[in-house]
Amino acid sequence: MIPVEKTINSLDWMTIVLFVGLLILALGKYLYHSKFFNFVILPFNDKYVLLHNKKGQLLNWFHILLTLFQLVNLSLFVFIALSIFNAMPEGNPLTVFFVLMGFLALFQLLKFAVQFLKAYAFNTQELVSGLIFSKTSYFNYGSLILCVANTILIYILKDSKTVVYTAIVLILLINGIGIVKLLKNYQKAVFPYFVYFILYLCALEIAPLVIIGSYLKD
Repeated sequence: MIPVEKTINSLDWMTIVLFVGLLILALGKYLYHSKFFNFVILPFNDKYVLLHNKKGQLLNWFHILLTLFQLVNLSLFVFIALSIFNAMPEGNPLTVFFVLMGFLALFQLLKFAVQFLKAYAFNTQELVSGLIFSKTSYFNYGSLILCVANTILIYILKDSKTVVYTAIVLILLINGIGIVKLLKNYQKAVFPYFVYFILYLCALEIAPLVIIGSYLKD
């Protein structure tokens, strides 16, 4: 009997998504090594925000790469969470994933648009730009946890609600630290607009989390 080489092409699309996310992160580390080093210690030392928070940083390529990494992993995490809680919409899984990614990207862009419109109305563009950079930096850091959680949920502890809840708690904790440091660093600038800041948190930050949490609970 003559052995015949047989090649089976069966790459899991979630593996490819994880690989693309890690590739984006590796590219950011390779191109911006010093920024990446400051970024990975962000919750313990806000040197990254203090050094790099200046006009135009939102359009910096390192920040854009981190935001793409966050979007990829957040979309995958939401997809897996919906599957675990039996809330997955009908349709092709890959199509559902891209729809989720598009929705999350559009939601974030609309948030930025609303924030900058408010900044233009109150002539606080520089302040709001700094606040958005600080907030998204901590949210992008949370995507590192999402990446780990996605890996565990796909390859190790499939359908684990504990992993989902743990990842959400850790992300909320990291972003809570970010908000505390943000208020500390911008207390003089934010204080005159404190009421508007609280309304912003309730409307665009807390409300979506409450809605999503209620949806998963039901």
